[in-house]
Amino acid sequence: MTDPILHATAVALWCADGWRAALLRGPSGAGKSDLALRLMGQGWRLVGDDYVHVFASDDGLYAAPAERIAGMIEARGVGVVTARHLPLARVRLIVDCVQEGVERHPEEDHDTVAGAVVPRLTLDIRPASATAIIARAMRRL
Repeated sequence: MTDPILHATAVALWCADGWRAALLRGPSGAGKSDLALRLMGQGWRLVGDDYVHVFASDDGLYAAPAERIAGMIEARGVGVVTARHLPLARVRLIVDCVQEGVERHPEEDHDTVAGAVVPRLTLDIRPASATAIIARAMRRL
C-alpha cells in the first residue's frame, strides 16, 4: 500500500449502518492499545494496532492494518497477542488519547487526515468511563 501510515490504533464498532472505526492517536505509551483492548472487550473489533494505513475516499477516511502486524495487538505485561480484526473500516471519529483532565463541555472539533475531515474528541482515557464515552460519541455521528 502507498497510503499514509499513521502511528495510531484503529478499532471499529458495529452500528446500524455497518462498522464505524475510531482512530486512537497519541504518543508512544499514551495507552492507545490498552484502550483498544478495553473496547474490544466490549464487542469492538480491531482494525490495526500501532500503525495503520489511512486513505480518503469520496465518502470519508478509511483505515487498514499495516500488513506485517495485521491481527496483532500489544498487551503490556503479556506481549503481542492475536485478535480478530477487520481488513478495512471507515473512520468516523478521531480520539486524541491524553492522560489529563479535559474540558467538560468542549466545542465540536474536527481534524483533517489524508484530506478527509473527521470529528475529533480529546479524551482522558484513564477513567473506566472512557470506553462508554467513545461508544456514545460514535453512535451520535
